[in-house]
Amino acid sequence: MRKPEILAPAGNLEKLKIAVDYGADAVYIGGGRLNLRAFSNNFTTEQIMEGIKYCHDRGRKLYVTLNVFPRNHDLEGAESYIRELYEIGVDAVIVADPSLVAICKEVAPELEIHLSTQANTVNWRAVKFWYELGVKRIVLARELTFKEIKTITSYMPNGCDIEAFVHGSMCVAYSGRCLISNYMLGRDANKGICGNVCRYKYYLVEETRPNEYYPVVEDDNGTYIMNSKDLCMIKHIPELIESGIYSFKIEGRMKSEFYVASVVKAYREAVDSYFKNPYEYEFKDEWMDILTKISHRKYHTGFYLGINGEENYDESSYLRDYDLVGMVKEYDEETGVATILQKNRVFENDEVEVLRAEDPYFKVTLTDMFDVDKNVKTDVANRAHMVFKAKVNKPLKKNDMLVKASKKLTL
Repeated sequence: MRKPEILAPAGNLEKLKIAVDYGADAVYIGGGRLNLRAFSNNFTTEQIMEGIKYCHDRGRKLYVTLNVFPRNHDLEGAESYIRELYEIGVDAVIVADPSLVAICKEVAPELEIHLSTQANTVNWRAVKFWYELGVKRIVLARELTFKEIKTITSYMPNGCDIEAFVHGSMCVAYSGRCLISNYMLGRDANKGICGNVCRYKYYLVEETRPNEYYPVVEDDNGTYIMNSKDLCMIKHIPELIESGIYSFKIEGRMKSEFYVASVVKAYREAVDSYFKNPYEYEFKDEWMDILTKISHRKYHTGFYLGINGEENYDESSYLRDYDLVGMVKEYDEETGVATILQKNRVFENDEVEVLRAEDPYFKVTLTDMFDVDKNVKTDVANRAHMVFKAKVNKPLKKNDMLVKASKKLTL
């Protein structure tokens, strides 16, 4: 049994490094063209090269998404772009459309191809079809159950890998193939500019009764017929592994560095714990504790367990119990003083929790705060990206994340 890959999202170079540092085996990013995240900070060629070096120096991999469904004009320059990605050393490209599979085979036949979840692969014959066309890995549609996945992996050709999402936002549409946003707002979900109109509140109006609104489904919070909960499979690591899925994919190229670090850490520890001794594996509550600290919608197991319908839908608000308030840039062991990059407002004498790749959460208190930018003592760090120093009562390390319980529980 192969140890599965933990595959993390990286919306920019900083998040890429955080994902790797917190235990990801591979990262997926968007380049300057043909990817489904128009609003994220997509990588330039130079940044991709830096990301490749950072990954390869640490024995990790980097994949580039080319997962749009291109119109004719989108294909202009695709050959040179794909050839460039191969030449600079990306480990694979993730595509959804047959045109890009064909271009990859034509201009870079040695480049590994992964098929995006956007292609809606839901059966073993489709897996075999794509593999025979030269696709090395299939990212399954998110609508599949464990039973269906086991059938797929039992018929899977030798040399083919299966990847599946295990954590993150879900879509009301079939693997993200959604036209609602385009229809209502002119923002094409399949070009990365979805307006998330499935999160809106909807009512039914009868033609001859204007301004009389009838709720479709209602609870104490409102009407939510399309607001899917967030996927979270941290409690089902053995089932994921035994199903034959090789790559555990985390959603979230547009999520924060706090999100990336937390989710990667939780799944890394869970997978490592299983492979240390599968027969004595036990789920640890601390992994779920890590995942509940980040901004998220209510968690659900998606379609894996065959449970869907109304149980998978809820209000659109995020739960946000903790904020990332700072990242440690330096720590002086002699003085016990940390240099910190501010991420959210934090006060002198605040007790904060420390998120670190290799250790459980622990708490420190920030005292004797000093504003490095203004060269004055301060009792609050309240400017975006402010650099400040603070004395702490426990040793810290570079890139430790400092988080604090938030008074604002919903966003």
